[in-house]
Amino acid sequence: MSMQKYLFSSKLPPKSSLSSLSGSQAPRRKDFRTKYDFTPVSWDKYFTDKKDILIDGSSFRVYTIGDSGPAIVLLHGGGFCALTWAVLASKLYELVECQLLALDLRGHGNTTTQSDDDLSIQTLANDVVEVINAVYDETTPIILIGHSLGGSIAVHAGHHPNLKSLIGLVVIDVVEGTALGALSSMQSFLRGRPQAFNSIEEAIRWSVQSGQLKNIDSAKVSMPGQIKNLNTDKCATEEIQSDNPEEVDPSTSGDVPMSGVESISEEEEFKVPGTARGKYGWRIDLRATEVFWPAWFQGLSKLFLSCEAQKLLLLASLDRLDTDLTVAQMQGKFEIHAFEQSRGRCGHTIHEDIPEAVAEVLATYLVRNMFAKKKFDFPSVMPCC
Repeated sequence: MSMQKYLFSSKLPPKSSLSSLSGSQAPRRKDFRTKYDFTPVSWDKYFTDKKDILIDGSSFRVYTIGDSGPAIVLLHGGGFCALTWAVLASKLYELVECQLLALDLRGHGNTTTQSDDDLSIQTLANDVVEVINAVYDETTPIILIGHSLGGSIAVHAGHHPNLKSLIGLVVIDVVEGTALGALSSMQSFLRGRPQAFNSIEEAIRWSVQSGQLKNIDSAKVSMPGQIKNLNTDKCATEEIQSDNPEEVDPSTSGDVPMSGVESISEEEEFKVPGTARGKYGWRIDLRATEVFWPAWFQGLSKLFLSCEAQKLLLLASLDRLDTDLTVAQMQGKFEIHAFEQSRGRCGHTIHEDIPEAVAEVLATYLVRNMFAKKKFDFPSVMPCC
């Protein structure tokens, strides 16, 4: 189980059956591997370009789509990668006029820096602002969207003196009180997940069967960015080739079946390979970052509320809303949307589990606040809890 998933869950995901789109029961052992395809998918099914932004000897990998409208900068959680946003980005791009940039944070994915082990919240926020200023001019309206640790980074970046044109701030499933309360149990859960995989497909399979992700399509593009080849020390994304790199159509790149996946049944539980024989391991060792954990989330609620940008908080469940934010929400200090009706279909990684639903909420937020224009009519989703 990933660190991000447990931060906001008080217990392990239930060992319920793996469900398909039609809601059928989990497949039997003999046909499991044939029914579900865990073949990894290249980044260019969802984004139109990738770049490595060079800043003071460091190289930050970004994936982009769109070239007009406000710039939406997407920040992933700890242990994840920029491609966690792939399916959501392509769907949001279909709905509104915007340009999206997903960034591999320091120590993650294909980003390499001179000090990958410096994951202080100040360093991470400064990285984000420097990348934004390297890619966009100071007149481009900026909207920061961050998940988990990425949400905290977005909040801190929102107060950075060198970020001049921030107009929107969206935080996904991170709440100070809940996050800090879960830190004491984090190490045991990180030790309990597989430390190595025999193939990229095996890692993808584990991600959905363990309950880390509930959408196979998203797992197939995002999971390779979370692991590396232990022999070459390169991110697994470097081993995935596009079948038709020149035939990507950004207008239809989000049209993929959304497979609502719950946890693996006990009969099909993932067998953890031995570290010695696994070819792939985690891109970042989250266990070694413990020294930074408290500062990632301390004071987050006050910083979020004091940001002058138009704020939106997305939660998988209202159970994760702490007292300070509950009071502030009742006072109308920010917008909130909880996906209570999607319980069972989404967990902590809301944007990956139900990307179409999240895209509609974000598109409504962008249009309602006059940040972006509609490309065509879509059902507006009002803030709700």
